[in-house]
Amino acid sequence: MRILVADDHAVVRHGIEMIVKREFPDAFIEQADSAAAMLKAIMKSTWDVVISDHSMPGKTGLEALPEIKKIQPRLPVLILTMHPEEVYAAKAFKAGAAGFLNKEMAAEELVNAIHRVLAGKKYITASVAEKLAGLLDAGNDKRPHDALTSRELTILQLFSEGKTIHDIALSLSIAASTVSSFRAKILSKLGLKTNGEMIRYALENKLV
Repeated sequence: MRILVADDHAVVRHGIEMIVKREFPDAFIEQADSAAAMLKAIMKSTWDVVISDHSMPGKTGLEALPEIKKIQPRLPVLILTMHPEEVYAAKAFKAGAAGFLNKEMAAEELVNAIHRVLAGKKYITASVAEKLAGLLDAGNDKRPHDALTSRELTILQLFSEGKTIHDIALSLSIAASTVSSFRAKILSKLGLKTNGEMIRYALENKLV
C-alpha cells in the first residue's frame, strides 16, 4: 500500500505516519510539506490514499483537490482540518474528497477513515453528519458565507483571529495586495464594510 501524507508541519506529518504504520506496518508512506509537493508526487506515482491538511501555505489542500482528481480521478483523498468542520465539509465533498476529519480526532478514527475509503466509500464523522443534517433541516436558504470560496473562508478566519494583512500574506505565501483583494471580495459578498463587522460576522456564525 502507498500512502501520501501532506501537511506543512513536520510534527503532524510524522504523527500521522506513526498512526498509519501501526495499522499498516508494510505500507510505503511518503510525506509532502505543501500542496505543490503533494501534486508533484501524485503526478509521478500511483497512490492508494492521500491524507492532506486543509490549510497549507500557497495552495490549500482543498484547492488542490480538483487538480488531484484530474491527475488520478479515482484516488481517495482524506482532508484534515483545524477549522469548524461544518464550514468546510460540504465544500470538501463537492470538490471530490473521500473523507473529512478534524485534526483533534482519535487515532482510531483516522484508521477507520482509511479503511473506509480504501473500500471505495465516503467517510464522514457522526458529528459532521449531524451538523450538516442540521443545516438541511434549517431549510435551503443560503447563508452569506456559503458564497465564499475556500480561500476566502480561510482569509476571513485569519482576520477573525486578529491577523493583519501582512501576517496573512506571510502565512499563505501570497502578496499583501492579493490579501487586500480577497478582503474586498469577502466584505462585498457578506454585505459588510469594516474588519470589525467581518470579525463579528465570523464569531456570530461560528466560523472560528
